Parts: sequence; C-alpha cells; structure tokens
Amino acid sequence: MADRQRLPAERTSITHRFEIGGLKGYVTVGLYPDGRPGELFIRVPKIGTIEQGLCNAVGILCSMCLQAGVPLADIVAKFKNTRFEPSGWAAIGGEKHFATSILDYIFRWLEVRFLGTNQAR
Repeated sequence: MADRQRLPAERTSITHRFEIGGLKGYVTVGLYPDGRPGELFIRVPKIGTIEQGLCNAVGILCSMCLQAGVPLADIVAKFKNTRFEPSGWAAIGGEKHFATSILDYIFRWLEVRFLGTNQAR
C-alpha cells in the first residue's frame, strides 16, 4: 500500500449540510494544516440503508486516496456526473444546480469549495 500522510490527531474541518431529492445529509472534510482536504465523511440519516452504506464506503475510499496523494481533482473527475437516485435540485456555491446523485452533488461541491473552480453546472 502507498505511504499515507495521515492527518494530525487534532485538525480543522468544514461541515456542509445538503439536501437532494428529499434526502438530507452532511459532508465533513478534515483538513491538513495547510488547508488541503485529507479526509471525507458523508453522513445521511437513513441508518442501515444502501445510501448510508454507499456514502460511508465512498468517504473511506476518498480519505485513503487523499492521504495517499491522489489529487482531489482526479477524484472529483471520477465521481462527478454519477447518476442514481435520489437526484434533484441543490445549492452549490450559492446557486441551484441539478445533482444527478448524492455523489454528483458532493464532488461538485468539493470542486467548487476546494479547487476554486465553478464547474458545478
């Protein structure tokens, strides 16, 4: 396995609330001291559901990739435009956009928030 740059035991994080197609949730991004994302937690309240399991697995996978040095832009490019339910209108960067899935929304938000691009459309 690639060497992982783990985050310090105490770190700064950003938590973002979202709602897509009636599903509410939270994304928490743990940050390295220099402000780069180093971990991702996706929380949806539907305990024991496919949505919750999928979100937990993607968060773990994304965290491991970030800590192994995979650029956030590469991760975003792979998960944007994924299509599955729920989908719907959601706010990204203060504007409403149609998200084709939970993952589409989350990775478009990460792109706008951390990569400084506004390609959410």
